Amino acid sequence: MALPTQMTHIAMDGAGEPTVMKLATGPLPEMKPDEVLIRVQAAGVNRPDIAQRQGSYPPPPGASPLLGLECAGEVAAVGSTVTGWSVGDKVCALTNGGAYAEYCTAPAAQCLPWPKGYDAIYAAALPETFFTVWANLFQAGRLAAGEKVLIHGGSSGIGVTAIQLAREFGAIPYATAGSDEKTAACVRFGCEAAINYRTEDFAVRLKDLTGGKGVDVILDMVGGAYAMQNLRSLSMDGRLVLIAFLGGSKVKDFDMLQIMVKRLTVTGSTMRPRTTAQKGQIAAELLAKVWPVLDAGRCAPGIHATFPLSGAVEAHKLMESSQHIGKIMLSVA
Repeated sequence: MALPTQMTHIAMDGAGEPTVMKLATGPLPEMKPDEVLIRVQAAGVNRPDIAQRQGSYPPPPGASPLLGLECAGEVAAVGSTVTGWSVGDKVCALTNGGAYAEYCTAPAAQCLPWPKGYDAIYAAALPETFFTVWANLFQAGRLAAGEKVLIHGGSSGIGVTAIQLAREFGAIPYATAGSDEKTAACVRFGCEAAINYRTEDFAVRLKDLTGGKGVDVILDMVGGAYAMQNLRSLSMDGRLVLIAFLGGSKVKDFDMLQIMVKRLTVTGSTMRPRTTAQKGQIAAELLAKVWPVLDAGRCAPGIHATFPLSGAVEAHKLMESSQHIGKIMLSVA
């Protein structure tokens, strides 16, 4: 099939509210030698998209200026140095940008096959959350079987993925969420217990739940607002892994004594600035260790809502309302 010269995509009229996003027509993205061109069927909506739209998370040098960090579809063309992928293959990809479009490029190393039985929506819901959770919870956080983990934002796309993978690999997950409906969802996805942070102090409740010992790992997307409660919630040799700062990145009256007394490790990372080689290593580990679990029908992403590409404004408004449980998706083709 011959490729078109033009495609529909979401463009932005400057930075700001969701309404700056508009449907537009423009040329297909240029493919680099190590990339594939994907005919996009679905794309995921993620918090970094919100930040980029607001102007606080610019794309790295060389990346597409268009929104969208994950997609699924069919390979439409392959770069000159690409091996292992062919035109027509069904892939999902962690992109460097540009997934809110009919066509998107992605480094071949950042592509993975659709798990058995998956459609485009479910496949597109995988890359951003699974890459993030694997890199932070299992690589940086070193979560091991038998350990206890606290996952903040348990009803988010990241949270649902983290709960399921923690349980799958033998850990005991706990979570926080902002309503009784959301905490109930966390339990359904595999949490030992979930805490409504609006009605309970999670550090106090977690101490009760763990017999005073605390948890071995915390995956935190809230940041500053939870700093001291996080330290109180960790056990000896515990690890705090920061992946976002929805509650701010700065802390007043932060007492670091707990870090020394408990021998704690505090770390964090972002995904987008990593090199293709680094992301490719994560993809290889996911393919070897996690994709067999997905092929077997376990740890599936939770889809809250799907909008057409033209509904990107409504999708962003829903994400900003925090009323969703699981992933928000865009159907492109």
